[in-house]
Amino acid sequence: MLNSKYAGLLGLTLLSLGVATRSQGQRLGNSPYSRLGLGDTYFNAGGVRQTGMGGTGLAAPNGVQVNDLNPALLYYMNRTTWEVAVNSQYKTVRNNIQSQKTGSATLGYFALAVPLSTRWGAAIGLKPFSSVDYESVQTSVLSDLSQTPVQYRYMGQGDLTEAYFGQGIRLAKGLSAGLTASYIFGSIDLSTGTQVQVANPLTDTRAVLIDHIHYSDFKFRGGLHYRGKFNDKLNYNVGSVYAFQTNLSGDRLQTQETQNPDGSQLSGTRADTLAQQTGYAVVPALAQFGISIDNNKNWSINADVAQQEWSKFRSFNQQGGTAAVPLSNTFRAALGGEYVPDPTSVDNYFKRVTYRVGISMAQMPYRPAGQTLYDRAISWGFSLPVSASPLEATTVSLGFTYGQRGNTDVNRVSGSEERNIKEDYIRAQLGISLNNRWFIKRRIE
Repeated sequence: MLNSKYAGLLGLTLLSLGVATRSQGQRLGNSPYSRLGLGDTYFNAGGVRQTGMGGTGLAAPNGVQVNDLNPALLYYMNRTTWEVAVNSQYKTVRNNIQSQKTGSATLGYFALAVPLSTRWGAAIGLKPFSSVDYESVQTSVLSDLSQTPVQYRYMGQGDLTEAYFGQGIRLAKGLSAGLTASYIFGSIDLSTGTQVQVANPLTDTRAVLIDHIHYSDFKFRGGLHYRGKFNDKLNYNVGSVYAFQTNLSGDRLQTQETQNPDGSQLSGTRADTLAQQTGYAVVPALAQFGISIDNNKNWSINADVAQQEWSKFRSFNQQGGTAAVPLSNTFRAALGGEYVPDPTSVDNYFKRVTYRVGISMAQMPYRPAGQTLYDRAISWGFSLPVSASPLEATTVSLGFTYGQRGNTDVNRVSGSEERNIKEDYIRAQLGISLNNRWFIKRRIE
């Protein structure tokens, strides 16, 4: 007979698998806000451990799970650790008139961290940087006497990926510093189709403007961390990270073609090249600060804040990028923690499970009619020890987030109505950490 704790864990696990199965093979699942800037940007949010704590962990050292939030924390890795995760998402996108349900499932990230000496740790990894996936349709009429309907279809797809190499080194007792060098690369395809809707839809064709942009360049961020003691049973941690402003080099190709209603190119026509240019996108600096309190045994409480100057974003010298929508600076705050009832318990498995919870609130960079939009979320998660030995250990971690961003307000600008978009989402992340003691043993001080 299953006890209540086991049933609860089983239920949450089935929920994550259900979300992943339902949305398998898709991307973001029509995220209208990904039309702006470089798309939905994954701010420096860490891995599955941080997901369960609301995206916190800038100042929370951990020796068995990779923390790429702050490279200074790589010093605390006490085992060679390989970690991989998958992401899934299910959400409802709506305005004040209609709604749509959609989902996605993708590879999240992978990382390999190695303790190189008693004072030095390093990690390499691959993770998403931003994603674009949207499709929207708008209909208006020609201004002439015919009042012929015209349909505008906006579509975008693509992503940018970050490959990184980070190092953390101890400078003095309790003080460590780190540096991460990343290479950002990927392509984004945007299209705008214009279709005049005549009486016979079988003969309808549409003119489509296609914008293909490939970005690639290096990006750097540095981190600091200090760990001290209030007393013999209570420790405090302070951490900060600064990601420097970067110009991502880009190659842009704009073409125009005539398509059939099904999206295929019209027979007997060819794509015309309108422009081909090189340029760059300005990715603004990101500043993060965090504090943490723990007992160096079985619990920690963390608080993080972040600020990014998206008002400085430019793409090919255009403010707001290809969507021509200027962005605004953002601020994010989060609070989270983790708890293990008894890490050394032998007779009760659930006392060795790590339980996590967190909340977060973030401003969005888009300000329709000057109105600030928010992304509010609650998170929870846990880590399940699968095996443990003096030389190796395996942990399965799950992180969940339920949140809402945007709203369904209607703004009236210059005599016309603009409808805001609201997204209700649930995200699940499943991660596996494999630990092996290749080199040395080190404890969190």
